[in-house]
Amino acid sequence: MMIRLSLSLILAATLAACGADGEPTPPAQTGVTVTGQVQVGVGGSL
Repeated sequence: MMIRLSLSLILAATLAACGADGEPTPPAQTGVTVTGQVQVGVGGSL
């Protein structure tokens, strides 16, 4: 009986984790936009 309950819980968790509730939707935009440039490097002398 305990094995059946454990298997049922594992199956339910697997279905919930793989998107059983439908297609994923993109997050709502908040209206904040960040733009700019980034440079990465190492400076100095040896």
